Amino acid sequence: MRKPAMTRLAGTLAAIPMCAILSGAVTSPAYAQTSSPSPVLNNQLNLGEIFSEQTLNVQTVSDGVTASTVAQGTGISGGVTNADVAVTSNQENQGAIYAHTIVDVGANAGAASAVRSTAAGNSASLSASNGTISAFAVQVNSGEVTARGQVEAAEAEAKDLTVSTLAMGNTSGVNLDNGSAGLRISQNNSANTLADGGAIVQYVSGTSAITATTTGNNINIQGGNQSAARAITDQANTSEVTQASKFTAYGNSYLTATTATATGNNLSATNEGPLMDVTSNQWNTSYVRGQAEGTSYQFGAAQTQAYAAGNSSQVNNVGTELVLDNLQTNNGGGVEATASFEGHDGYDAVTTATAMGNAVTGYVCAKCSGRMTVTNNQTNSADIGAKSSTTITSSGRQVTGVSTAIGNNASFNISAPN
Repeated sequence: MRKPAMTRLAGTLAAIPMCAILSGAVTSPAYAQTSSPSPVLNNQLNLGEIFSEQTLNVQTVSDGVTASTVAQGTGISGGVTNADVAVTSNQENQGAIYAHTIVDVGANAGAASAVRSTAAGNSASLSASNGTISAFAVQVNSGEVTARGQVEAAEAEAKDLTVSTLAMGNTSGVNLDNGSAGLRISQNNSANTLADGGAIVQYVSGTSAITATTTGNNINIQGGNQSAARAITDQANTSEVTQASKFTAYGNSYLTATTATATGNNLSATNEGPLMDVTSNQWNTSYVRGQAEGTSYQFGAAQTQAYAAGNSSQVNNVGTELVLDNLQTNNGGGVEATASFEGHDGYDAVTTATAMGNAVTGYVCAKCSGRMTVTNNQTNSADIGAKSSTTITSSGRQVTGVSTAIGNNASFNISAPN
C-alpha cells in the first residue's frame, strides 16, 4: 500500500502540471474565459500556541444564550465570481490549538441557546460561482488541537439547546456554483485531536442536541447548479489519538441527542452536475475513539450515538458521471466506538455504536442516465470495536440498542435521488 507523499510546494502554479487534473472538466456555460486565471500564492507558518477561551455566567435569560469560541493556527479563504483563479497554498501549524467554552446557567437558559467551540490547525476555504478554480494545496499540522464545550445548568431549565464542539488537524473546503474545479490537496496530521465536553441540565422542555466531532484531516467538496470537479486528495493521520467524546446528564428531558463522531481521515465530495472525478488516498495509524454517554432520570425520547472510523470517503454525484479511485489503509492504534444511556423512566431510548476501519460510499443519479466507474482498495489491520449499553431502571416504552463493528465497508449505488 502506498502512503501519501507530503511535499512542500514551491514556485507558482504555472510550474505544476494541472492539465491532467483539469482535462475534461466542464466549464460553466454562463461564463466564457476572457483572460488568464488570477494567481494566488499563499505561504503560512504558525509556531506559537493559539488559545481562545470564553465563560458566560447567567442567571435567567428570555431568548437564550449564544457563545462562539474559535482557535485556528492558519487560515485562508477566497472566492471568485465570473472569473478564474489559480491557487498554490502551503499551510503549516506547529503550535498547540485550544478552544474552550463554558456556559453557567443559574435558573433559565431561555428559548434557544447555542454554544460552539471550534479548533483547527490549518483551514482553507475556496469558492467559485460561474468560474473555475485550479488549486494545489498542502496542509501540515504537528500541534495538538483541542476543542471543549460545556454547559453547567444543574439547577436550571432550558427549552432548546445546541452544543457543538469541533476539532480538526487540517480542513479544506471547496464550494462551486455553476463552476468547475481541478484540485490537488494533500494533508498530513501528526498531532492528537480532541473534541470534548457536554451538558448538565435539570430540565429540558424542548430539544437538546449535544455533539462532538473530531477529524485528523478533513476535505469537503460541494458542487451545485451544474458544476464539475476533478480532485486528487492525499490524507495521512499518524497521531497517537483522535477522539470525540460527549457526556450529558438531565433530570427531566423531552427530546435529546448526544453524539460523538471521530474520524482519522474524512473526505466528503458531493456534486450536482455532469462530472465528479475523485482519486483519494487515505492512511491512518491513529487510535480513533468516539464516546457518547447520556443519562436522564425522566425522558421523552433520548438518542445516544457514537461513531468512529479510521478512514471515511463519501463521493456522490446527482448528475451524469461519477469516477472514483479509492485507496484506504488503516492500521496501528485501532478504532473504538462506545455509547451508553441510563434512565429511570420514560418513553423511547436509542443507543448506537458504530466502528469501522475503512468506509467508502459512492452514488450517482439513475434518473440522470448516470454512470459509475469505481476502483476500490481497502486494507485494515487494526482492532475494531463497538459497544452499546442501555439501562432503564424503572419503565420505558421502547428501548433500542445497536452495536456494529466492521473492518472494511464499501457501498456503491446508482439510483434515483431521495
